[in-house]
Parts: sequence; structure tokens; C-alpha cells
Amino acid sequence: MFLTIITFIIVLSALVFVHELGHFVVARRFGVKTEEFGFGFPPRIWGIYKDSAGKWKQVRGGREVKDCAKTIYSVNWIPLGGFVKIKGENGEGENEPDSFASRPIWQRAAILSAGVTMNIALAAAIIIIGLMIGMPQALDGINPSAKVTDKKIQVAQILPDSPAARSGIQLGDAIADINGQSFAGAEELQRFVDENTGGELNYNIIRERQEITLKITPEIIAETGKGGIGIAIVETGIVRYPWHLALIEGIKTTFFLLWAIIVAFFELLKGLIMGRGASVELAGPVGIAALTGQAARMGLVYIMQFAAMLSINLAIINFFPFPALDGGRVLFLIIEKIKGSPVRRELEAAIHNTGFALLMLLVLLVTFRDVAKFGYIFKNIFEKIF
Repeated sequence: MFLTIITFIIVLSALVFVHELGHFVVARRFGVKTEEFGFGFPPRIWGIYKDSAGKWKQVRGGREVKDCAKTIYSVNWIPLGGFVKIKGENGEGENEPDSFASRPIWQRAAILSAGVTMNIALAAAIIIIGLMIGMPQALDGINPSAKVTDKKIQVAQILPDSPAARSGIQLGDAIADINGQSFAGAEELQRFVDENTGGELNYNIIRERQEITLKITPEIIAETGKGGIGIAIVETGIVRYPWHLALIEGIKTTFFLLWAIIVAFFELLKGLIMGRGASVELAGPVGIAALTGQAARMGLVYIMQFAAMLSINLAIINFFPFPALDGGRVLFLIIEKIKGSPVRRELEAAIHNTGFALLMLLVLLVTFRDVAKFGYIFKNIFEKIF
């Protein structure tokens, strides 16, 4: 259980730190002063900076620094990611050349977008490295030069109120055999199930390195008109490429995932707007921690794959045009470009503060739901501690 917490902190910290590093690097590139760049969130433990004479000095705790020439590099008490404090990010110092507020709109947009870009670049790097050492992938349409090991038939989708849903089968479960019979591919398995419609079958499932036997009776599925248990299955394996192909395939996979997640978010929003509810599962910090723990128990390569997907999710969410997010701030820059003058600073601040409050409320609601769903994991942790 401690593995879940430690892995969650490491993964989330890496993603947030890289995001803030993007803002920091691009701001410095455009000559905007970054007043502080910290690992973790305040309060500050310790930091170093160059004074006006160019000498390195230390600062302990939250003491105010008045003679800092460029940036305070700090280590902070809350070990989750990091932050960058950019001069003029709230609109002050419009007449000062090293202020964010004084820069052209395209430079401000680039600074705000840099965190998202870094998260996508990080995901690509993780996937490329993963494909060099071997990463789980669907085998449909993969490059023939790939080396594939540990082939599996896994559950990719479960229809609601289907035999599979009622039996407790889960996404990602690997079907080892049915009634003791193994299968070379998905089509052979589907044909066997169709031929045994109406009869109880023993599904031998592998879930997180544990074997589980589930008794499931296939029935005619309305969507297909054939016998089945209401699941979509996919052939997967550990896929490895030579480094030059891993580079190409990693970039392709990153943009495929980026597009797939954008489509999923679009479907989610469309369902909410049209009153159909959420068509996909939402997870807050507790849910993400639980999923991180599941990936950690499966091995390093699964942690890498999960971190890459989480990094892409973080990029997309941050660039959504909602107040308080990077995308929301870029939206105000677009409005400024159209109307020829910035939105009044007090009004923009009020809108961003309202947006932040709504986001925190959403996180709180999703967290309560996650606690109800995954609470047993953290209950076990507290029992072990106390």
C-alpha cells in the first residue's frame, strides 16, 4: 500500500514539475523575470539565488528576498510537483520590460502554452523509451518489425447489464482460457463463446498477476446478433522496437493517444450538455492514486505507460478554455487581440478566481466519489499504520 502512495507522489510530482518547467524555460527565453522556481509547493524550506552583485546566496524559510537579481530556486515542504512565479503574471508591471504583462500577446500565449507542450513532449519521451525496452500495446496493425512477447487477449470494453458486467469482469482482465481451452487469437475465442451460447462457461481470468475463475453464461448480444458475454476483446503484447523505429512509433502513438483523449473529452462534454450524463469515468486525486497503485503492482513499464497517458490528460485539461486554467488565460489573450485592449484586470481576476473555486468544488465531489469507490485501499493503509 505504501508503494501506491510513493508511486503516486513520484508520478504526479514529475508531471507537474515538467509542466512548470515549460513555463519557466519559455519565460526566461523571452526575457521575462521568473521570481521563483520551486520544487514542491510552499512553504519554502530552503532556496538559493544570485544577488545584484552576482553572488550566490541562501535563503531559509519564507523570508522575503529583496536583492535577488533573477530567480530564487527553492525546495518546498509539500512534495507535489513544483511552481513558477512569473513577474507580472497577474497583469502588474505593464511598463517594465522584464514583466509578463509587457510582452507581446504571442509571447504571453507561448509562455502559457509551454506547460502543455512540455507534458506532451514528456509523454512522447516516456513512450519512446518504453517501446525501446518493451511496452504493452494492442497488436492490431502494429509495425511488422516489432518484436512481440507475452501475448494476451484482454477485455477492452464491457457493455452495461451484460453477463460480463454482472459477473464482475473488469477492464484490462486477461482471458487465460475458457473451460481449460486456450486460444490463439480473439476471433477463435469469440467463435468458441458463440458456439456455447446458453451454457455456463468457466473463464480463467488473470488480474494484476492473480488468477480468478468466473462462471459466465453467454447470451445473444443485441449489438452483434451473436452469442457473447458483452465484452470487446483485443489482442495485446509487450511490443519492442529498435531505437530508430521506437522514435517514430513513439511519436505516432503519442499523437494517437492525444487525439483519442480529446475525442473522449468531447463525448463527455456532449453527453453532459445534452443531458445524457457522463459517458466515461472521471477520477480525482484518490482515483488516480488507486490507478497508480494498480499500475505499480503490474511493473515499471505499466507505470511508464500510465504516466504518459496521465501527462497527456494533464495537458488537455490544462489547455481547456476554462477560467484559471492555462487555456482560459490564452482565451483572454485572444479576446484582447480581437478587441484591441486587455480585459480589465479586476474582472479577469474575479473570473479566474471563480473558475478556480468551481474546479476545486469539482475535485472535491469527484474525490468523495473516489473515496466511496476506492476507500478500501486507503482503509488498509491506515490499518497497517495504526
